Amino acid sequence: MAETKKLLRALAGEVQDVPPIWMMRQAGRYLPEYRATRAQAGDFLSLCYNPELAAEVTLQPIRRYGFDAAILFADILLVPQALGADLWFVTGEGPRLSTITQQSEFDALKPVADIHETLSPVYETVRILSRELPSETTLIGFAGAPWTVATYMIAGRGTPDQGPAHALREGNTALFEALLERITQATIEYLSAQIEAGAEVVKIFDSWAGSLKGEAFQKYAVEPCRVITQAIKERHPGIPVIGFPREAGDAYVGFAKATGVDCVALDNSVSPDWAAEHVQVDGCVQGNLASSHMVTGGQALVDETRRIVQAFSKGPHIFNLGHGITPDADPENVQLMIDTVRSWRDG
Repeated sequence: MAETKKLLRALAGEVQDVPPIWMMRQAGRYLPEYRATRAQAGDFLSLCYNPELAAEVTLQPIRRYGFDAAILFADILLVPQALGADLWFVTGEGPRLSTITQQSEFDALKPVADIHETLSPVYETVRILSRELPSETTLIGFAGAPWTVATYMIAGRGTPDQGPAHALREGNTALFEALLERITQATIEYLSAQIEAGAEVVKIFDSWAGSLKGEAFQKYAVEPCRVITQAIKERHPGIPVIGFPREAGDAYVGFAKATGVDCVALDNSVSPDWAAEHVQVDGCVQGNLASSHMVTGGQALVDETRRIVQAFSKGPHIFNLGHGITPDADPENVQLMIDTVRSWRDG
């Protein structure tokens, strides 16, 4: 079946007349059916750990829009929780975690081998999806990249500049690197278990990669991604990996070769013409429409969507947003984007 799946063909390097399309956070609060299911679950974490409901919200955008891929509904902070961090969500403010800023807190974390006990409901969600998704739809598993996950574990929450993580990185490098290594190994096990349950592609989200500069980017964004990708490919030959070092800028250049990922996802701070010339030369790229277009819609959405598809049309491309869709997006604008991608040659 793999050869009939448009997303897998793009990841294998095939140039297609119409690129496959999916959308980061496509299962989310902009959809009324998602909001209804989340209310049924009670809260966000209960939804993540309820395999039937998590599978349901993953399937909702596939039923509504016919995306070429479904991405597992979960959260990057489930791995810290599985390692023993306390995790809770504050309505309207986002996640909160117990912090890792000193050796005793790190020493209290669980060993990597114990994470599956907490994460087993996620694997069951994957198994349900692998049975229930349409035969043409690719199932994507994912995890947060070690640096991004570490920023939350160190600060206990999201921060504007990842300052607490940078402070620990510079002030207690040994502790910082030990935490990054623990997250890296846990991520390998987590993604491997998703693949064993039925994920056909995995994506590594490094949402805060852009705050690492120079040598730090190479050491803490590129190298962990390389280690994870190599381990996944050794255990699961043929499984593609997508890397997303968000806001990497010029550091997007060469990222695929340096890490071994099959596709580089791009945020919308880089132009598609530049990325086609400098990043797509190494293989498949994914992106990179600004998510604000899903709110504003109109001719600007159509024009920018066509411009992106045109720019990447000479190489393997997966159409996506440059970041996740926001809760205030209009579901009708998502349909307009999809229609524009799939009919771009007619326009």
